Amino acid sequence: MKQRQVLRIAIISSLLAFFLGCQDIRHTVTRDSAFGQYEERLDTSLCRNFLRKAINGDTSRWVADKTVRQYYKEHPEPLWYTPMGVSEDADSLLSYLRRELPMNGLDTTAFFIPQIAANLNTVHQLAFDSLQLDINEVLPRLDFLLSKAYVRYTIGQRYGFSRPAQYLNRLDIKPESESHQEYARLFDYEIKAPNYEESMQMLLSEERMNYLYASKPKGYAYQALRQHFSDSINAAERTKTAINIERCRWQIKQPSADERCIIVNIPSQQLWATCPDSVVPMRICCGSFSHKTPLLCSEISYLQVNPEWIIPQNIIKAEVAVHAGDSAYFARNDYSIVERTTNDTLSVSSVSSSDLKSGRLRVVQKSGPRNSLGRIVFRFPNDFSIYLHDTNNHSAFNRERRTVSHGCVRVQKPFELACFLLPEANEWKLEQLRISMDIPPVSKRGKDYLKEHQDDPHPYRLISYHNVSPKMPLYILYFTLFPNPETGEIESLPDLYGYDKAIQKEIGDLLELRDKR
Repeated sequence: MKQRQVLRIAIISSLLAFFLGCQDIRHTVTRDSAFGQYEERLDTSLCRNFLRKAINGDTSRWVADKTVRQYYKEHPEPLWYTPMGVSEDADSLLSYLRRELPMNGLDTTAFFIPQIAANLNTVHQLAFDSLQLDINEVLPRLDFLLSKAYVRYTIGQRYGFSRPAQYLNRLDIKPESESHQEYARLFDYEIKAPNYEESMQMLLSEERMNYLYASKPKGYAYQALRQHFSDSINAAERTKTAINIERCRWQIKQPSADERCIIVNIPSQQLWATCPDSVVPMRICCGSFSHKTPLLCSEISYLQVNPEWIIPQNIIKAEVAVHAGDSAYFARNDYSIVERTTNDTLSVSSVSSSDLKSGRLRVVQKSGPRNSLGRIVFRFPNDFSIYLHDTNNHSAFNRERRTVSHGCVRVQKPFELACFLLPEANEWKLEQLRISMDIPPVSKRGKDYLKEHQDDPHPYRLISYHNVSPKMPLYILYFTLFPNPETGEIESLPDLYGYDKAIQKEIGDLLELRDKR
């Protein structure tokens, strides 16, 4: 009996020893750190000290970098490693940025790729001793660099690496500025500000890599320019492409490939009325270098036929006031002077230069063949008193450089543009428009109308105003490399306003190293 009890105790002891041994093995396996023997050297206090040293030594003025520094100051814990090893996400980030940065014309050194690669190699090779490096210094430095690269890239790709509303709107002094300190607003798009908090939150989440992969501009222009960059071998062309890719990153309303809209690209000096199944192209004349056409997005709401031109005050001050008292000048240009408060027309001889500059008077050019707006104007809300319009000087469209206006956009084919804006108009409506614009009618009804009313006052006013419904989106853009909406081909264009230089000044340190001058 005693022997059986002893045997039972022995068996139970053996089983307990076996299971406890298995637990020890499992414990050993699960705690098998990728750092090997160096795990024992990991010291939380030392890691925090070296992290603090890296933070204090970072003097970058980038808001993205400041955001990362502030986070680590408040939470001095690693985001890319544990005592068990470095996260696979670190290698994934390195691999992704090594591929994507060059394809976007960006310099890998601006995103710490050489340092990250060197540090990761040290960790993977466990080469701390051979390189005389302390694991407690390498890991915090690597962690900090990975976070900075992540936030820099995701913010830049989602919102742009530059802030165009800041520097483009500080290029030119307003011509009419008496203090010579008021800047002209050249970039009038509503632009979404970078969301640094979101980028940091995603860095902390399990979805951080998916957020990284989704950080790229949307739209057909970006895809076309990215392909053009890959196909280019000329350094100057690659730099130009990278600058135009930057424009695609800005969070502004941009035309989509299947949208019915009007696109004006200033460097192209061209307008396209686009819809999914057709494109109506035409030349434009745009603002001169000193009176740049502002970049904006709006909607054409109505058209006006045979308009009067109420001359903007800045043009009165700059060009009209010097002719005060010159009745021949005012008559030659069909100008009249009107009191704003009473609407009374004043004698030219009674108005001085200071009166014209005061703002109390309007100078109006009557409608007709000599009107600077031509026979039709396309109105859209904006803060600059600009519009698309016809012109009384069609020869300007034959010029190679057509930067000749005070900011408005003159269109080469105003009737065709009106037809695009009024797709539901019947033939007689279009005939009325032709007759009102002094374009020969094409129908019997139109021709008969002219015969019956040949003695009526000119211009004919069968149509004076017409609403555009639905309102037509209008985009005034500035791309010096642009996929032509009609052909799809990338066109290389002159930097008419010098905006490429302004952008390169802002992001030049980020562009691929071989393209820097």
